[in-house]
Amino acid sequence: MDETKAMSPELQKILGAIEEMETVIVGKHREMILLMTAMLSGAHVLIEDVPGTGKTSLAATMSRVMGMAFNRAQFTPDIMASDITGFNIYNRQKETFEFRSGLVMCNLLLADEINRASPKTQSALLEAMEEGRVTVDGETYPMPEPFMVIATQNPTGYVGTYPLPEAQLDRFAFKLNMGYPSNQEEIEILRARRGQNPMENVRQVLSAEDIVSAKAQVAQVKLEDSLYTYIVALISATRHHKSFSLGASPRASVALMRLAQAYAFLRGRDYVLPDDIAALYRIAVAHRVILTQEAKLNHVTVSAVLDEIFRSVEVPYLGKK
Repeated sequence: MDETKAMSPELQKILGAIEEMETVIVGKHREMILLMTAMLSGAHVLIEDVPGTGKTSLAATMSRVMGMAFNRAQFTPDIMASDITGFNIYNRQKETFEFRSGLVMCNLLLADEINRASPKTQSALLEAMEEGRVTVDGETYPMPEPFMVIATQNPTGYVGTYPLPEAQLDRFAFKLNMGYPSNQEEIEILRARRGQNPMENVRQVLSAEDIVSAKAQVAQVKLEDSLYTYIVALISATRHHKSFSLGASPRASVALMRLAQAYAFLRGRDYVLPDDIAALYRIAVAHRVILTQEAKLNHVTVSAVLDEIFRSVEVPYLGKK
């Protein structure tokens, strides 16, 4: 953290929440920072990895530490859109229709194995993720604040799955890969779970009100004009690169800006540095671009192309890297 000014009470609590989460989730400090960055920027996260790497535990622990209303939706082919958004049911006694809220009406929704649900059910999340509301039978219902979706998917076993289309992937701030723990970290996991589940002893450190207050502070984090130019240059370069058939949209520019504000806030600053943008650029863009067939045949990777773009764009104040 940058000691450039006194920490706000909300920031102190957020850093304490990350420490509390680490009593349960071992060796995933970077992932926790990124999840908190997404939360503070009002964004959503897609976690893609094999089963058993802690995706569900990470989301559940985060909700407990923050004292937020948490729902877990296990996406399957037979889950319906109304299960997610809610539905109206007729009350015979009152002779009126009453709204029954769906799983999405919470602060933190874990959409587990989202690629196993039908496209119609997947798309039911779009309005809630993008606009913070759901519409059922013409009636609009606002989402609670804060609201965040953490979706997971398994990169193996594609039989019976429905890959997320580009438009829906674009709604996620970034895609995380948890990865396997090191041998030493796995030993620590075994020791911690020899008796009871360590999640049962997790303390609540934050509240929803703290997050709302912190998000208001994040919105005030300043950017110099040159940083707007820097962000747009990095994003627009993906649209013109010969290895990409699809580049990142302006939504990516907005997401990168807001993520950089939250990232700077977590480091105790009320202003964004080029380093904040650089730290988030690849992870915020990689899932929004598509390689050309020629690039795939030549074994070109998205990461390599983004590295090339990053090196080619002039960094404010520092010249070219």
